Amino acid sequence: MDVNIPEVLAEVTAAFMRYEKALTGNDVAVLDELFCNSPHTIRYGVAENLYGYDQIKAFRAGRSPAGLEREIFNTVITTYGRDFAVANTEFRRASSTKTGRQSQTWLRTPAGWRVISAHVSLL
Repeated sequence: MDVNIPEVLAEVTAAFMRYEKALTGNDVAVLDELFCNSPHTIRYGVAENLYGYDQIKAFRAGRSPAGLEREIFNTVITTYGRDFAVANTEFRRASSTKTGRQSQTWLRTPAGWRVISAHVSLL
């Protein structure tokens, strides 16, 4: 299996950065688009466990847009073959001194790269 094929890594990095921009800008439509529309998609958040696309979408729709700005650092994106990738980053919100961690599992689908599993936690 080829790891970090340059063009695949570029695609996933672009999808990851698109997600980051949508997250900090509260662009719910893009966030919904980038999660795989499947009952098998999971997102573990700082204060919630979401099982399936419908729960994730409902969470996004009800989330406050306040205080979403953040700095990301130590981002590592690794692709495996042409259709699977993981993205890990650390973050710090502008309003907090706490460091958070985010991991995402990405899968190439017919609609493009989609998150199939995500985890967010604070140290």
